[in-house]
Amino acid sequence: MAKTKAGGKTRQKPARAGKRLGLKVSSGQTVSIGAILIRQRGTVYHPGDGVGLGRDHTLFALRQGAVKFKDKLGKKLVYIS
Repeated sequence: MAKTKAGGKTRQKPARAGKRLGLKVSSGQTVSIGAILIRQRGTVYHPGDGVGLGRDHTLFALRQGAVKFKDKLGKKLVYIS
């Protein structure tokens, strides 16, 4: 019978790089057409007036203006005024 347990692999997998998700602009900041406003997984923030939704749920500006955030009926809306 063995006096110690068998060794085996103890190496952990290397850490993966972060995906740089989150808000890219703040409220009141002026943006140009096509600027990325928020990168997210799922629709935590929903597009309002002047904001588009990409296929990976990225919110981007459809027109130039100031970014505004609004909470309406439990949904977080982002729109450009």
